Amino acid sequence: MFSEPFKLQNKILFSHGRKLKLDSPILMGILNCSLDSFYDGSKYINFKESLKRYKKIIDDGADCIDIGGESSGPSSSSVNLDEELNRIIPLIKAIRKESNIWISVDTSKAEVARQSIEEGADIINDVTAMRFDPKMSSVISKYNVPIVLMYSKDDTPRTSKKKIEYEDVMKTIKNFFSERLRFAESEGIDKKQIILDPGMGFFISKKEKYSFEVIARISELHEFGLPLLLGPSKKSFLSKFSKKNALDFAERDIPCSVVSCIALLQGVTILRYHEVYQGRQLIDTLKFIQSKKS
Repeated sequence: MFSEPFKLQNKILFSHGRKLKLDSPILMGILNCSLDSFYDGSKYINFKESLKRYKKIIDDGADCIDIGGESSGPSSSSVNLDEELNRIIPLIKAIRKESNIWISVDTSKAEVARQSIEEGADIINDVTAMRFDPKMSSVISKYNVPIVLMYSKDDTPRTSKKKIEYEDVMKTIKNFFSERLRFAESEGIDKKQIILDPGMGFFISKKEKYSFEVIARISELHEFGLPLLLGPSKKSFLSKFSKKNALDFAERDIPCSVVSCIALLQGVTILRYHEVYQGRQLIDTLKFIQSKKS
């Protein structure tokens, strides 16, 4: 199961003349500039606080920052276009004045994506996989930046708490990606710029067993030959297998690390994390161990 840890040797993403090499795992730090994100909602809604968070993300060892101005959680509220832009565009401008770190923008709105790219964002992370805004595909095609296509049972910017059942969860996810990749190709999007995210937690189902099954079988997604992103950080499914059955956020760190290690050892390329320092230690430890293999 773990014999080939990193599948995408010499894979490179391109944006704004910059390169992001994916020959070893990439750590993506999360910066939520929203009021109701499930873990850190309202912590970084203030511009000065979001700047502090960005600097800590860099200090803690992130390779990339994922900025979001609208939560996609099941209990979150929609954010209008102007408000989302006001939350993230000044931050992107400020970061670009002092850093070339790769910036991902977590949005499902084409206009937010367009303005973010114009200000120097490198990746668009769309939890609807370009299903919500019909103009998103044309923006990605025009600017030729990397796009994260995430599986979600819902086609809106926020997920539901539906306890849906799957006959075969990985087959469903693979069929979803096959359809989305055909759509992307029809829209003129370069396949080499696509990243796949199988989703986690409520994006898959309220039934946590499916998230764990995806982790156990995530190497199956290598059939697409594309980078894989995983974002298990702090999600509630991590607390549902324990006898306690209600692990708080801090208690989810250990199961999150286990899940992340299993995913990385199966070839996941990008790890999306709230606790960036923990993610850095996790990746560096695995890389060190792999370097000692004969």
